[in-house]
Amino acid sequence: MTDKPACLDRITAIVIEGLIEDADAAVKEALKEGAEPLEIVEKGLVPGIEEAGSRFARGDYFLPELVASAEAMQTAMAVIDPLLRAKHEARKTLGHVLLGTVEGDIHTIGKNIVGALLQAAGFTVTDLGANVPVDAFVAKSKELKPDFVGMSALLTTTMPKQQQTIEALAAAGARGGLKVIVGGAPVTGDWAKKIGADAYAEDAVAAVNVAKKLLGS
Repeated sequence: MTDKPACLDRITAIVIEGLIEDADAAVKEALKEGAEPLEIVEKGLVPGIEEAGSRFARGDYFLPELVASAEAMQTAMAVIDPLLRAKHEARKTLGHVLLGTVEGDIHTIGKNIVGALLQAAGFTVTDLGANVPVDAFVAKSKELKPDFVGMSALLTTTMPKQQQTIEALAAAGARGGLKVIVGGAPVTGDWAKKIGADAYAEDAVAAVNVAKKLLGS
């Protein structure tokens, strides 16, 4: 038995099943029924994306299913984020992650999944999007002072941008205390060490675990 409202169970199921087209309406319906925005996140969305991540880690889900779950959560968060800001509500955060795909690379799927799972795990995520110039990573790092910068590169030709960004962060005096995590299909642990990154994450589930480990949580 659970005292969780049925509307929140429905939202959890929508995220698990990756029913993107249903996410917006389900969140709005829950709000009409009196659910609080933060409650929808913590009791509806987070359990859903965590379960999807667990299924992916166990091999029960393939990448397209995890992508759909992440997109369903992001669709729901597009409704909830403005409400949380308006109410000045915020979840307790484990840390702030500045996330982006490096310059020259327009791939977003992997980055979006990482962002969704990090949010679900309790991190605050600022997503700079795709094709992010080195200077933009540096400027936002100095402005927002995140705990982490996460950079994705899906092409061998754009991997050097990860190194250039790390070097630019150091040159700008923004590297002290700032952890850098790199990932992407052609990226390896050896590459991460070579360019001076703090950690390498092979997939979204690993990114969450790595971020928690770096924080010691």
